[in-house]
Amino acid sequence: MAENFIENHTYDEIRVGESATLTRVLRPEDIQLFAIMSGDVNPAHVDPEYAHSSMFHEVIAHGMWGGALISTVLGTEFPGPGTIYISQTLRFSRPVKVGDTVSIKITCKQKFDHNKHVVFDCLCTNQDGLKVISGEAEVLAPTEKIKRARVELPEVTISDREARYRRLMARAKGIAPAKAIFAYPAHAESLRSATSARDAGLLQPILVGPEALVRTVAEQSGVELRNCRLIDVPHGKAAVARAVAMAHAQEAEILVQGAIPTHDFLLPIIAPDGLRTERRLSHVLYIDVPGHPKPIIISDMMVNIEPTLQDKVDITQNAIDFAHMMGIPDPKVAVLAAIETVTPNMRATVDAAALCKMAERGQITGGALDGPLGFDSAVSIVAARTAHLKSAVAGQADVLIAPDLESGNMLAKQLEHLSDAISGGVVLGGRVPIVLANRSDSVESRVASLVLALLVANSLRAA
Repeated sequence: MAENFIENHTYDEIRVGESATLTRVLRPEDIQLFAIMSGDVNPAHVDPEYAHSSMFHEVIAHGMWGGALISTVLGTEFPGPGTIYISQTLRFSRPVKVGDTVSIKITCKQKFDHNKHVVFDCLCTNQDGLKVISGEAEVLAPTEKIKRARVELPEVTISDREARYRRLMARAKGIAPAKAIFAYPAHAESLRSATSARDAGLLQPILVGPEALVRTVAEQSGVELRNCRLIDVPHGKAAVARAVAMAHAQEAEILVQGAIPTHDFLLPIIAPDGLRTERRLSHVLYIDVPGHPKPIIISDMMVNIEPTLQDKVDITQNAIDFAHMMGIPDPKVAVLAAIETVTPNMRATVDAAALCKMAERGQITGGALDGPLGFDSAVSIVAARTAHLKSAVAGQADVLIAPDLESGNMLAKQLEHLSDAISGGVVLGGRVPIVLANRSDSVESRVASLVLALLVANSLRAA
């Protein structure tokens, strides 16, 4: 446990040959923080792909990370507060890699009474006792005793949005691109997501809408439509009808909403001659929240307004099947409600209990269910233990089943907009995966949804 006070050694108290040590373990976050602070984004430190091809074959720490630890000992331990740096030499012998334990030792080598300067030998070694950094530091030592309360530093959370986005994109690596129909892509975001997915090798876009309008929007937005097939139809309603007919005829593997209201987009899809199967359509949202140990799947927040118990069976099964596609072989499914006890006048709790019993009887398969569970008890081990819940799901849920669209939508949007989350969604239960678009969705979020749709389409290829 850290001491509550920080106290120095004055010049008169320092003896030649005295030393002080500090030990640190290099974490990935240390490299990221140092890069953020310094602006040093040398790929040897921050680009794993490049680092693996370098002479060290893995990410290494900035050299001055170790140098900064020498400064830490001098400024906080020996001599401590009041110390003024005069000079520092450093010789770097070998790299520091993630997981290495670095020991910093400074030893008083020489004192100068006329100006109160002290020279220290500096040596940094790793867990194998091998020299990492060596050098010499000259400081102006304090002459007055200083003892201060140790300042508690704030916690720092690194939201590596780009890394989380790359992890999601990497899931599509090696999968053959799918033909995707964009129904009425008459705004910039639709076209940018289509061409971004095209350029990433994910999709072969088919743009269905008024050709003159689509080309005008593309020109105004600076979007290049090369390798995009255009099908000219007079208006949005015709675009959706044509897109649904093409998907029904297996002319494409993915259907994507463009600049048309969700209600108008879904009506032809759920019509008798649309894209429905025996399974009810439901939306699943994949969301990667910084600070949470794993991504979460939320359903349903866009399609089923007030689902019945039977609807929730399909919603849950769709979500479990999607979790399998995302590489979770036995997903933990939390059926959400406001409380953890079954209460007859709270329908969400009764439905949750029924779904769990149905899973026990094999009516829902492929995952472990528990409910009713509050959101906190579903995602936090601490909250689950505080509530005295003994469950394989509580505190570590992979999938969250919302009681209704309103609660699911609010939960998802809160996480998306307040936590810098990476998210994407897809509608399951149809002949092809369907991508819906919120008006506020960024191109990044739209492309993430297209990646998820490709994963679903690829799963259907193998079925």
